[in-house]
Amino acid sequence: MEKQQAEKHIKELRERLEEYGHHYYVLDKPLVSDAEYDALMQELLKLEEEHPEFFSEDSPTVRVGGEPLPYFEKVEHRIPMLSLGNAFSDTDLRDFDRRVKQLVGGDVSYSCELKIDGLAVSLTYENGRFVRGATRGDGTVGEDITANLKTIPTIPLRLSEPVTIEVRGEAYMPKGSFEALNQVKEQAGEEKFANPRNAAAGSLRQLNPKLAAKRNLSIFVYAIGHIEGKEIDSHLKGLAYLHELGFRVNNESKHCSDIDEVIAYTEEWVEKRASLPYDIDGIVIKVDRLDQQKEMGFTAKSPRWATAFKFPAEEVVTKLIDIELSIGRTGVVTPTAILSPVTVAGTTVKRASLHNEDLIREKDLKLGDSVVIKKAGDIIPEVVNVLAELRDGSERDFKMPTHCPACESELVRLEGEVALRCINPQCPAQIREGLIHFVSRNAMNIDGLGEKVISQLFEHDLVRDVADIYKLKRDELLQLERMGEKSVDNLLEAIEKTKDNSLERLLFGLGIRFVGAKAAKTLAMEFDTIYKLKDASEEELVAVNEIGEKMAASIHRYFSTQKVVELIEELDSLGVNLVYKGPKAPEESDMTDSPFAGKTVVLTGKLEQMTRGEAKEKIESLGGKVTGSVSKKTDLVIAGEEAGSKRTKAEELNIEIWDEAKLVEVVSERR
Repeated sequence: MEKQQAEKHIKELRERLEEYGHHYYVLDKPLVSDAEYDALMQELLKLEEEHPEFFSEDSPTVRVGGEPLPYFEKVEHRIPMLSLGNAFSDTDLRDFDRRVKQLVGGDVSYSCELKIDGLAVSLTYENGRFVRGATRGDGTVGEDITANLKTIPTIPLRLSEPVTIEVRGEAYMPKGSFEALNQVKEQAGEEKFANPRNAAAGSLRQLNPKLAAKRNLSIFVYAIGHIEGKEIDSHLKGLAYLHELGFRVNNESKHCSDIDEVIAYTEEWVEKRASLPYDIDGIVIKVDRLDQQKEMGFTAKSPRWATAFKFPAEEVVTKLIDIELSIGRTGVVTPTAILSPVTVAGTTVKRASLHNEDLIREKDLKLGDSVVIKKAGDIIPEVVNVLAELRDGSERDFKMPTHCPACESELVRLEGEVALRCINPQCPAQIREGLIHFVSRNAMNIDGLGEKVISQLFEHDLVRDVADIYKLKRDELLQLERMGEKSVDNLLEAIEKTKDNSLERLLFGLGIRFVGAKAAKTLAMEFDTIYKLKDASEEELVAVNEIGEKMAASIHRYFSTQKVVELIEELDSLGVNLVYKGPKAPEESDMTDSPFAGKTVVLTGKLEQMTRGEAKEKIESLGGKVTGSVSKKTDLVIAGEEAGSKRTKAEELNIEIWDEAKLVEVVSERR
C-alpha cells in the first residue's frame, strides 16, 4: 500500500473504530460484532506499525497500553478536588437542606446522582483532545496516570467539539470484571482483591499500562471542573453537555424539586443498589443551579452546596476467631478482633476494632463467639454485639496480658484512663509507629516514605529513631525489596527537602503527647526555636494561649528527657531546621494602629491579586480574625468580584465593606 493510501486508510479505520467504540461502550448500542471490531483494530495496529510517521496520541490503538512507566509525575489540580460532607439519615438531609436555604435565602432544587464506588480522577482536554488524567490525591496534588486512563474505552480520546475542558469522574471496575479478575488471581495462586474499588485503584496506580488495559475498567463522568468559552447554568445541564461531547454519564441522575423528593430517591436506591452491575456507596446531592453553588462557596474541606448520603451500614454475622493486640506510638494497647472472613458492603472483612479492654468486657466477648459486625459509614468495621444464644460451650474467655507483646515490659493503666499502656520508651512497636507518624502528611510529609517502607527500614535495622531517616544511604536503600535507582533517588531528594520544613511540622512529628498540629503551630509561633521551647518552664508554657496544664506538663516532661535533648542536637547537626518559618504572631505594640486589630473579618467573592489563603494570612498577621459567615459580630467584609449574599447581608447589617484594592493598599502600608 502506498504511503498516501495508507494515511487515508488509517484515518478511515480510526474514525470507524471511534464510532463503533462510542456506541458499544458509552451508548451500549453496538453497531458491529466483537469479531469485526477486533479485526479492524488488528488491521489498524498493523498499519500504524508499518507507518509510525502517522501515529497519533488519540488513535484507538493507544487503548492496548504502552511501555511501563518509571514513576508517576505529580499534578497540581487547577481547581481543588474537595471531598464531600456526609449525611447518614433523613434528619441529616433535612439539616443540609436547612443550611442551604439559609445561605441562598430562598428555595432551591437539587440534582441526585449515584455515588460510584471507585477512584476519583480528573480528565483534561485541550481543543477537544485528551491531554492529561490524574488521581484526586490529596485534593490539591494528584498523580499523572494519563497512560493508564487512555486504556479505558469509555474515556473519549477526542471530543465531539474542540473544547478546552477539565472534567471529574469516577473510574471503577464493573462487578463482572472484578469477579473474572479474582478468578484469574486465584488460579495463579495470587492474593485476590478485596473489592472492586480496590481493584480499580490498584489497576490505575500501577506502572504498566498494558496491565491496566486488561482490567476492563470503566468510568462515569460527574462534573465539569473548568471550561473555556461556554456558559452553563445548572449541574444537570452540564451533565447533558458532557454526554453530547462523548462522555459516559450515569443515566440514573434525577432532578429533585425539594428535599422530600431527595429523600424518596435515597430510599429507592437503598433497595435497588444490589441490582446494579457496579458498586455504589451512597447518593450525591447537589444544589442544581450553578449560580447558587457559587454563592454558597466552600469550607476548607468541602463544598457547602453538596453532600453525600451514605447508605445504612450492612450488618452480618461471623465468628470471632481471636483477639490481636497492637501497640500505638504512645504505648496504648489496642485489641483488634480477628474474624472468620465475611463480605460486608462489598468488602471482605477479616478484622474489626474493639477499642479497649472495657469494651470487650461490656460486650461479654468470648473467643469462638458468633458476633454481629457492621461497617460504620461503609468504612470502619466494628463489632456490634454477641449472639450469646448461639454459644455451644466451646467458647473461651479472653484475658488481656499483663506484659507488652512487643517488648515484654509490664503494662500499666494510668489514672483516669481506660487503656492499658506500655511505658517503655524503647518499645520497638512504639518506635515504629512513631516513625510512621513522623513522616506522615501533617508532620514532616516525606513523599514516598509510607508505612510499608518505614516497616522495611525498621526490619533491616536502618532506622531506630527519626534522626536515622536523615542518615539513610543510597547503597543501603538499593539493597531493599522494590527499591530501584529512580525510587531511591526520589526518596532521598524528598527527605533532603523536608530539612527546610518550618518548626511546627517537626514538633508535631515528634509525637509529644497531647500536642496536635494546631498546638504545635501555636508553640512554634510563640517560642520561635525548639531550643527556647525546650528551656521553657511549665509556667511559661501554661501562659501560652490554648496550652493547658496537662499539655504543658507533657511538653516539659518530654524535653526534660536526656535522650530527647540528644535527638534534637543530632537533628540540628544533620541540618534539620529547628526554627519557625511561618508568619509571626503580631506584637500588641505593633497592632495599636492596625485596622484589623481585634476585628472579625469575612472574605467573599473572587480576589484577583492574592488567594483567599494569602489574604487570610495577612489579615491574621495584622491582628484580625477571619471567619466564614457574616453576622452581627462581623466588623469588616472584604468583597471581591462577584460577591453575593455575604455582601448583601453585610449591607443589611451596616457592616463596613472594603474592595480588594483597599485590602492591598492597607496590607502594603503595613509591610
